[in-house]
Amino acid sequence: MTSDTSPIILAFSGGLDTSFCVPWLEQTYGRPVVTATVNTGGLDAAATEALAARAKMLGAAEHVLVEARDDFFDQVLKFLIMGNVRRGQFYPLCVGAERGIQARYLAELASKRGASTVAHGCTAAGNDQVRFEIILKTLAPDLEVLAPIRDHSWAREEQLAYLKERGLPTPDGGSAYSINRGLWGVTIGGTETLDSIDSIPESAWVLSAGAFDSSPAAEEITVGFAQGIPVSLNGKSLRPVALIEQLEQHGRRFGIGRGIHLGDTILGTKGRVAFEAPAAEILLTCHRELEKLTLTALQQRVKEHLSLTYGDLVHEGKQLDPVCRDIEALLTSSQERVTGSVRCSLRTGSVFVIGVESPHSLMAASQGQYGESVGEWTPADALGFSRILSLPGILHTRAAGD
Repeated sequence: MTSDTSPIILAFSGGLDTSFCVPWLEQTYGRPVVTATVNTGGLDAAATEALAARAKMLGAAEHVLVEARDDFFDQVLKFLIMGNVRRGQFYPLCVGAERGIQARYLAELASKRGASTVAHGCTAAGNDQVRFEIILKTLAPDLEVLAPIRDHSWAREEQLAYLKERGLPTPDGGSAYSINRGLWGVTIGGTETLDSIDSIPESAWVLSAGAFDSSPAAEEITVGFAQGIPVSLNGKSLRPVALIEQLEQHGRRFGIGRGIHLGDTILGTKGRVAFEAPAAEILLTCHRELEKLTLTALQQRVKEHLSLTYGDLVHEGKQLDPVCRDIEALLTSSQERVTGSVRCSLRTGSVFVIGVESPHSLMAASQGQYGESVGEWTPADALGFSRILSLPGILHTRAAGD
């Protein structure tokens, strides 16, 4: 017990870990707990009401909901799209990338309420603890950061027992699966993801359970981009957040964007998590094909290298490092001509790109046709070009002296 009576600002998702933290922090520190949910996607009106009600039942002095979906897109997601960022060439960073935005709002709320302490429900074994604390310490070095689950090694079974003993609400599903949901997708962790052998059961998928039980007719959609940013769906102009939310509904019934990612954690170990990211899968696939039509080969190659680095920095919670602003500047510059539309077919488990159009098409700009007819060059030019390109091989063979 300390003399500090300022509130503790708790990042609150309503899951088991953060539900446990509310009464435990209040009882342990004798200070009011203000729960804060930063909406970076995945929350409808019913879910937000349920979170506020749960926080109150758990004993929170106040519950604050911060709307941050537009900020999340403008500051993070648009660059992940511009960079076609996938970790391990597979996982689209569907959860974790938003921790920077959430941490910033936590620090701002602490400042407004005169709070000296913020708290989160991360464990010692995950990535989020690192992301939250790097960003919080960068933004507000004097803030005290508490992590009860990590620092006191509370097991999930112990947390459930603690809440039940006090007659406090427990999350639906208890401790079977750890689910995180945001604008870019869902992650699901359970006993099956603790090793590398099995998938989670069909019933555990959040967005697409049962999607593979039948094969619905393919659905054709058209996604429009303006300078790398998605701006329309089937010819209707939409703001990016609304477009992403609509694409999730289109893609989830086909089981698009479902996978289990096995990769390297920030801590240096291997980790595995199931994910569902239908909107991310559709947008990244479409954007990649539009870039192939509008960017030069060197633009694509340089951008791909920097995008890989950018994805690593976001994954590790280092997006406040100035180098991220430098990479974002290059990504933004690279998108100057990435404008056009992409038609694709949504099928069970996959996205098939039908065609791509752009006013800046490098394919349409050529007078030649690949494999059919020459354009800006002659047959003699082609012969000479092939001869020049073969010179390194010719010289290497001669130098062997055989």
